[in-house]
Amino acid sequence: MSEEMIPDVELTSDVAEAEIAETAEPAVNYSEKTLAELVSLFEELMQNEERMKMSKEAEAIKSAFYKRLQKEKAEAGIVIAETPAEEEASEEVAEVPADSPFAVIEAGFKEQYNRYKKERAEYNKALEKEREENLALKEAVIADLKALLEKQEDVNATFPEFREIQARWRAIGPVPAQNYRNITETYQLYVEQFYDMVKINRELRDLDFRKNLEAKEQLCQQAEALAEQENVVEAFRELQKLHDQWKEYGPVAKEFRESIWERFKAATAVINRKYQAHFEGLKEQQAENLAKKTVLCERVEAIAEREIADSNEWNACSKEIEEIQKEWRTIGFASKKENQKIYDRFRAACDKFYERKREFYSEYKDSINANLEKKIALCEAAEALMTSTDWKKATDQFISLQKQWKEIGAVPRKKSEQLWKRFRAACDYFFAERDKHAKPENDYYGNLKAKLALIEEIKAYEMKGDESDLQAMQDFQKRWQEIGFVPFKEKDRVAKAYKDAMAKFASARAPRRGRGRQLTEKERLIQKYHQLEQDIVTYENNIGFFSMSKASEPLIKQMQERIALAKEELKALAEQIRQLSETEEQE
Repeated sequence: MSEEMIPDVELTSDVAEAEIAETAEPAVNYSEKTLAELVSLFEELMQNEERMKMSKEAEAIKSAFYKRLQKEKAEAGIVIAETPAEEEASEEVAEVPADSPFAVIEAGFKEQYNRYKKERAEYNKALEKEREENLALKEAVIADLKALLEKQEDVNATFPEFREIQARWRAIGPVPAQNYRNITETYQLYVEQFYDMVKINRELRDLDFRKNLEAKEQLCQQAEALAEQENVVEAFRELQKLHDQWKEYGPVAKEFRESIWERFKAATAVINRKYQAHFEGLKEQQAENLAKKTVLCERVEAIAEREIADSNEWNACSKEIEEIQKEWRTIGFASKKENQKIYDRFRAACDKFYERKREFYSEYKDSINANLEKKIALCEAAEALMTSTDWKKATDQFISLQKQWKEIGAVPRKKSEQLWKRFRAACDYFFAERDKHAKPENDYYGNLKAKLALIEEIKAYEMKGDESDLQAMQDFQKRWQEIGFVPFKEKDRVAKAYKDAMAKFASARAPRRGRGRQLTEKERLIQKYHQLEQDIVTYENNIGFFSMSKASEPLIKQMQERIALAKEELKALAEQIRQLSETEEQE
């Protein structure tokens, strides 16, 4: 095989550069940068002397900048047009005031990018012009070489001219990529013809062979050194330059042609294998990264679909999302084809979660504001009632107010403590005055003593496991109800102690076979009838103290609706009781 034939292991420089550009990943993850950082990175790029060779970096920064800009405008509540992030820098993404921070930073970036774009267009135009000129120069060299072959003059005249033609060829820069192979192969053809057809002096020919051999041995040494280099991509790129230089030199002596080429080819094969293994390993790592990121996407998507009821759960889920995002940043790139897709999927899941969270807190804000109005109404009602001296009626009303307070949900945190102190102050004032003016028949401390004694009696009771337990429970309940009010500050403590003591009778409440008499249907209806009557009295009392508050109209309306429904049910119960009574009389 001729040493000038190009084997399969070699790639031409233009093809090699294209493959490197296609497979290499960006050195920086621009999607994680802020707007200010992206502007700063682009300014640094504009100061780089090699910026005309950094178009991929420039485009990556621009794409990341407009994606980040669009996202932050959306978060700021600015209406965003349906314009892709990859639009030209000269196009508007959203209508914003010219003096807004977004407009200022976008205008600055756009000016920088357009300047770079104009400069690069001029650079590319000049580069293309230079390559066209180089092509013309090389065509002229080939024409001179062809003319030299046609002269068939004495070697002493033609060989120096041939050397001068070779020097001119090597001094000319690159040509357009589409012309590279054709122009190179044409030149090599004429060089071989020169050596094969021109009858040159053996001494001069051997001298030329030796010089070519020395040059190619140096290229072999350089290739072998590259084979040991750790940076495989850089070694592969440098190898392509060595191949270009190899083609510039003529043949060596016949006995060395095969060996020198095999040596150079062997070093080339080592670098190519390492280069291929590097990208195979990179593909495997990228596949693993894609699998890990897919799992994280699925986790975020599952969280984004959860039914979340309160702010504590939302905060817990937010922390979970943040931890997943931290883990995401520790994972490397997926393949170029999949990397943007998986990132977009992850970003969409995160955006969906945070959009749902914003909606929840918007509705939650409306809810706590409504609760705020309700508690303000209760405060006003308590303050209007706090100076009342109708101790019995007012006490019942205060107890009802306190029960309603507990049923109302959360209010804004800044108002919660203030409102509670206001409500508590009104309650404390009334009950302190009530206790201070207690009559002998309303001996609150005496009642406290009596209830504590009853609690001790309940604790001491030993369960029999028969009907007497139910009777004892009912007796304790009756006696507890007959004892009057205790001091307000002792109310909750005593009530809890009573509830804990009575817990032992839980099993005696439910009627069981062979234990006590079951209520008849008529007795059950009569019991329900009396309970409804008590409910109506409670509702009417509530209306009595709500009317003292200006903001209580919704609460009064609610009580009136409950009273109307209860009275309707009373009528139905009365009719059912009457029918059962008539049936009993007939029997």
